[in-house]
Amino acid sequence: MRTISILGATGSVGASTLDLVRRNPNQWRVTALTANDRVDELAALAREFSARLAVVADEACLPALRAALAGSGVEAAGGARALCDASAMGADVTVAAIVGCAGLGPVMAAIEQGGTIALANKEALVSAGEVMTAAVARHGATLLPVDSEHNAIFQCLAGGRIEDVRRITLTASGGPFRTWDAARLATATPAQAVAHPNWDMGAKISVDSATMMNKGLEFIEAHHLFPVGLDRIAIVVHPQSVIHSMVEYRDGSTLAQLGPSDMRVPIASCLAWPGRMETPMPSLDLAAIGSLTFEAPDEGRFPATRLAREAAAAGGAAPAVLNAANEVAVAAFLAGKIAFTRIAVIVEQALSRMVPASAPASLADVLAVDREARARTQEMLELT
Repeated sequence: MRTISILGATGSVGASTLDLVRRNPNQWRVTALTANDRVDELAALAREFSARLAVVADEACLPALRAALAGSGVEAAGGARALCDASAMGADVTVAAIVGCAGLGPVMAAIEQGGTIALANKEALVSAGEVMTAAVARHGATLLPVDSEHNAIFQCLAGGRIEDVRRITLTASGGPFRTWDAARLATATPAQAVAHPNWDMGAKISVDSATMMNKGLEFIEAHHLFPVGLDRIAIVVHPQSVIHSMVEYRDGSTLAQLGPSDMRVPIASCLAWPGRMETPMPSLDLAAIGSLTFEAPDEGRFPATRLAREAAAAGGAAPAVLNAANEVAVAAFLAGKIAFTRIAVIVEQALSRMVPASAPASLADVLAVDREARARTQEMLELT
């Protein structure tokens, strides 16, 4: 039996992970579960899985969590420091699924324990790629990618050498607005943006998929996970979301990982690595699917992938600014304050105005860049 901590237990990745743990009760013992402010849901999960610790990021929710866990034997804690303490408890596997830069500190705390981190937090590698990968090497940690695209690449590299890779191709669904023209995009509503055709995701990630920023962030993440060079990482739109990514080798062979659009598949790959485990997913019926189609990204209508590529090439603090500005802009769109097409405009303005000259050397430096970029992006929004 192995121990597992799940950071972001009440989100979609956390729910999928716990479903797999629930199906394999003799293989896992839950150490810590965390959530932002969903007290009742977190308490119910902590009781069900007999977790040692439950943590709410919003410290104001701690009294309610303690009350909900009274008599259960589950310890309750709250606040940013408590999240890091939960991550540092030394679980065999830590699933890092906190959305946004709030997950950076907990991810680093888990890395410093030298264990296995199943990483679903894009911001960790987008904003702090050099810092995080250096920490992984320093502490002997194992970083496994949960994102379906990066997990697909990881699987396609099994038995191969990174030196033999000619190209890595990330696939993108294209989101709900793939066929919309520019004029119609300007009228897109938050409700339309979060209605992803293939995946069940949270609001922020769904909007990122609609703008294609999700794929831009994954491009930067792939650059850190699989160091083949930026010019050897490509993006292709694949509306069916059956092929999750591909790796082409120098002999001309291309390996692709196929699977259903369900996060339990890549999560299972991480939990069982280097082996395999059962999931409740049915086999792919390729005859029923009928055809798989591909098209090049349209960076005229969806400039986010271009912005991400430019930020990755610039390096230093640019990816952190990109991520922070995007989070602020997406929040403004979801609140009905800006048009959908303004998201990329705001991000591009942020990149042109506020990238520090020096590269972040520590997690504290990354968080400082993040705070400054968020504040200045918010100022930009208030002036528009």
